[in-house]
Amino acid sequence: MARGQQKIQAQQKNAKKQAEKKKHGNDQKAAAKAALVFTCPVCRTQMPDPKTFKQHFESKHPKSPMPPELADVQA
Repeated sequence: MARGQQKIQAQQKNAKKQAEKKKHGNDQKAAAKAALVFTCPVCRTQMPDPKTFKQHFESKHPKSPMPPELADVQA
């Protein structure tokens, strides 16, 4: 365990690190959420690109009619 001056320095360093982290926010979460642009009309699952969306739709909902936005997508 750090004692005395070391403890104070560690606390200051941690406070600075936390402030820097808070300033930047959760960039990864925001970017991941923004990347999920396609939503399955049957189960409401979100996907990042049309190829993944078509693969999902073909495997999970084979009896449902294909959405028109997936008609020309190459899987």
